[in-house]
This record gives sequence, structure tokens and C-alpha cells, in this order.
Amino acid sequence: MFDFREKVALVTGVGRQGQLGEAIVSAFGASGARVITIDRQADAGRQRALTLRAAGIEAFSHACDLTDERALAVVMLEVAAQAPNGVHALVHAAGGFSASGPVAESNPDVWHQQLAINLTTAYLATRAFLPLVRQARGSIVYFGSAAALPGAGVAELSAYAVAKTGVLTLMRAVAGEERATGVRANALAPTAIRTATNIATMGDDARYVERQTVAHWVLYLTDPSSGPVTGQTFKLG
Repeated sequence: MFDFREKVALVTGVGRQGQLGEAIVSAFGASGARVITIDRQADAGRQRALTLRAAGIEAFSHACDLTDERALAVVMLEVAAQAPNGVHALVHAAGGFSASGPVAESNPDVWHQQLAINLTTAYLATRAFLPLVRQARGSIVYFGSAAALPGAGVAELSAYAVAKTGVLTLMRAVAGEERATGVRANALAPTAIRTATNIATMGDDARYVERQTVAHWVLYLTDPSSGPVTGQTFKLG
């Protein structure tokens, strides 16, 4: 349905098997994109790239702690060499979930960890790779959460919900600031996704959004067919 031939998709957080990033990069690869992945774990990211190449997809992997500004600057130069025409799709799928418990009894370490892996990574990745997205007049997709939407129940989830709310605010800021450059930014706010981690935690019978459904929306929001859509959050599930 989508044609990403001669385009570059850069996706963060793709190393582990059975997770969302795996489905996203597979969908981009099947649509003809050159896929560049970034993951904290070098071995996992390398294995994901090897799997893509075995399927005939041009793929590169980079290991990076996305909370490390200096490390990101180095990776940006490496990505620029692999994407001489810029990055057409930047998808920030890195992040993670941890319940923080009641605010009065919560551990500040969980608060800082959730903001770091969900919000700080989104900010620093955007800051690092935005010049390459501008070059291609591309699109950025962020991942919020249904927990970050108005009216959602967030008891005992304050750290995660605040971090994801921040991601949605970051998305709106980028969409407004980059309108003149031709860069679009949108976000998906899914309920629980059918990933290996969620199945292990909640069982196979819970209500999930399928990974392939999420990947389809990612490709739609980074494809020219989504036209002028920018600054929007789409709830899935």
C-alpha cells in the first residue's frame, strides 16, 4: 500500500524480538525503505538488521544510549553518511513502562527513569536528527499513550503518564516550529499493544492493539498520502 523506495526510515528502540519496533521496521522494509535502527543494546540491534538483510532489505544498525547527547551526535554523523538525501521518516519507538505507585509512596528513581527513557530520549533524538528530516522534508512519529489523553485513569502511573504527556507536548511544539520547513510531526497514543513483554505480563487474552495495526499507522503518517496532517495525536485501541 505504501511505497518507500529510495527513502530512509530511521527507527529507535527496535532491538528486542516480539516488540513494536520489530513490526515497524519490517513494515518499512517491505515497503522498500532503507531502514536504519538505533537501539541501546548493540547485539540486539545488530541481530535485527541481519534479520532484515536476510529478507532482502537494506538495513543498518547503531547502538546508542538515547539519553546521551554526545553519543547521539556521533551516531547522527554516521546516519548522515548512510542517508545522503536525508531521513524521510523518523519514528521514536524507544521508551518503556514502569508503574510508579501512589505519588505519596513513590520512588523518585522511578520518576526520573520514566522521564529519561520516554521523554528525554524523544527530545534528544529529535534535536539530533531533525536536520536530516528537514533535508528530506520528512515526517516524525512519536509514541504517547492512551494514559496521556484527557480523562484517562492514571492512578499509580503518574511517572509514565507525565512522561508520555510530555512527549505529546513535544510533538505539538515540533509540528508548529517545523511547519515552514515542510517537516510534519504526529503521535500515536495506543492502549496496550500485543508485544512479547505485555503478553508475559498480562497474558494472551487481554485486549490488545496488534503490532501490525500500529505499524500501518506509522507508515501512513510518514507517507505523502497523509498530506497536511501534522500536530495530531491518534488514539489506537
